[in-house]
Amino acid sequence: MSKEYKSYSMELAGRTLRVDVGRVAKQANGAVFIHYGDTVILSTATASEKPREGIDFFPLSVEFEEKMYSVGKIPGGFNKREGKASEHAVLTSRVIDRPMRPLFPKDYRNDVTLNNLVMSVDPDANPEVVAMLGSAIAVCISDIPFDGPISATQVGLVDGKFVFNPTADEKEKSDLALTVASTRDKVIMIEAGANEVPEAQMIDAIFAAHELNQEVIKFIDTIVAECGKEKHSYTSCAVPEELFEAIKGIVPPAEMEEAVFTDEKQVREENIRQIKERLAEAFAENEEWLELIDEAVYQYQKKTVRKMILKDHKRPDGRALNQIRPLAAEIDLLPRVHGSAMFTRGQTQICTVTTLAPMSEAQKIDGIDVNVTSKRYMHHYNFPSYSVGETKPSRGPGRREIGHGALAEKALVPVLPSVEEFPYAIRTVSETFESNGSTSQASICASTMSLMAAGVPIKKQVAGISAGLVTGDTDDDYVVLTDIQGLEDFFGDMDFKVAGTHDGITAIQMDIKIHGLTRPIIEEAIRRTKEAREYIINEVLTPAIAEPRKEVGKYAPKIRQIMIDPQKIGDVVGAKGKVINQIIEETGVKIDITDDGAVAVCGVEKEGIDKAIEMIQMIASDFEEGKIYVGKVISIKEFGAFLEFAPGKEGMVHISKLDKKRINRVEDVLTLGDVIKVKCLGKDKMGRISFSKKDAE
Repeated sequence: MSKEYKSYSMELAGRTLRVDVGRVAKQANGAVFIHYGDTVILSTATASEKPREGIDFFPLSVEFEEKMYSVGKIPGGFNKREGKASEHAVLTSRVIDRPMRPLFPKDYRNDVTLNNLVMSVDPDANPEVVAMLGSAIAVCISDIPFDGPISATQVGLVDGKFVFNPTADEKEKSDLALTVASTRDKVIMIEAGANEVPEAQMIDAIFAAHELNQEVIKFIDTIVAECGKEKHSYTSCAVPEELFEAIKGIVPPAEMEEAVFTDEKQVREENIRQIKERLAEAFAENEEWLELIDEAVYQYQKKTVRKMILKDHKRPDGRALNQIRPLAAEIDLLPRVHGSAMFTRGQTQICTVTTLAPMSEAQKIDGIDVNVTSKRYMHHYNFPSYSVGETKPSRGPGRREIGHGALAEKALVPVLPSVEEFPYAIRTVSETFESNGSTSQASICASTMSLMAAGVPIKKQVAGISAGLVTGDTDDDYVVLTDIQGLEDFFGDMDFKVAGTHDGITAIQMDIKIHGLTRPIIEEAIRRTKEAREYIINEVLTPAIAEPRKEVGKYAPKIRQIMIDPQKIGDVVGAKGKVINQIIEETGVKIDITDDGAVAVCGVEKEGIDKAIEMIQMIASDFEEGKIYVGKVISIKEFGAFLEFAPGKEGMVHISKLDKKRINRVEDVLTLGDVIKVKCLGKDKMGRISFSKKDAE
């Protein structure tokens, strides 16, 4: 078979990136078979012929399909087939969506699907980056309108040096997991998890990745020049200018400013509702305009808010550009949980609950990353409809909730104690009580306090805050806003979330609606968020709870760890688990044993834990001559009594060793169930361990 497709390649961060065009999936609008190392992904872009009716948004769908065959595995569970998208797949889809979405036309309403089929995974060539590049190239060579290309690079920090698209080993050692997407001129997306990386170093990492992205964009340009299709025309869904003029005649700009500029979300929504009613009455005879009122009023609000912020430096709630909304924090809201805290910022309110459990309850992960098989810390975020005054049924967490939970989790992992220091699986759940901007960052603040209240010895406090942006006609015409509320997020150009400690950044997530950010904007946003999070830590978190509690709470499980000889593990477990199950039944604890002999005993009551530890130590240790032991009489024979010192650990006292005076019958001294002290006499002539009751008295 002759080669009927075009293949392009470049060297990228020590590995070959190869893109095959026209080899597979030729019926898609755009498709590339992309290789990076041994990672292979089929990236496709398809669009509907006509716009979807009755919507006021661009219907973009991004999929990242993890196939277990890509790592030589059969899916776990009863159904040996891939099911719904994993959390990792959802997060990857979101990372691809964020830089791509702003580059489609704002008035485009055709359905577009970007699909990434993961077919082979090289642990040293991250499929996330490959999928981002594949999606960008697939759209660029297609006939779908798109103002690309973009490129994406991952950056690690190993021994103080930046590593691009790090290998699996480099990721293990890295203090940074940064993904940066760029257009030709600007940074368009940032996603980061970091081990308290200083702000200046983070900025250098971002723009080091941006420089590398330019090389990839030049490579993509060569592919598009040879393979790119002419972009198709589409039906614009922009609001007619004459409708805007008619609306302004009914609702002058000054009136719209008055309606929009209030710090009460409900008041603003009522003002807008009344304006829409007036417009509906005025345009009752014009059905075409009636259908566009919602979108037109949205655009009118947007222009009004942007003008007031950009030109007059006036925010909707009257705050200064760098002013944070009123803050409040409290702990111990819920009496029976292991830890709880609530953080309030204006009309954003989050309650986080911490639950502690033995390590056996850590999450098991069956995915395409062979190096990630479990997760000890889990952060879950919930966003019910009542938090924004709406009503809709709960259908479980959507992509947004999963993304917000993962961001908070990423922000807090660097300050968690090691398993050796704190042998618990930890789950935090953030419940959104009220939402008006940046609930994900509020959940980080609430979680910090909740963990401390639960007695988790976190190393430092972590706070999060979001910065916004309104831009003008030039790169130099912009305003950065600290602590954006919902309205500023909807109508602004950026949601730049940064979390960290006093000493550095632990997580970043940047969403923008424009075609990228310049270095001065990024530097100012990072500086603003640093000032804000330090204020939150000093003035809000610390007064509520200054340091982690020394012990876990009354209702939390207590865990003690001991080490035993790995050769004795079988004795502790017993045949078919008989011994360990007996210990659990008698003491009411949970027991985890690892192959290296680490034994974790978990229980709510200290007495049960102490008793279980005593039993395990007895089973795992050898009898010592001269040492006193306590045993229970489990059997009486003519020649003596058998004692149980711990489940499965037995010994015998000869009748001659029961009492200092001569006795004829064992029953004269002992009965079944008696608990007695005995002294170990060492081995007898037959090599058996001998015990004496009379020598222990």
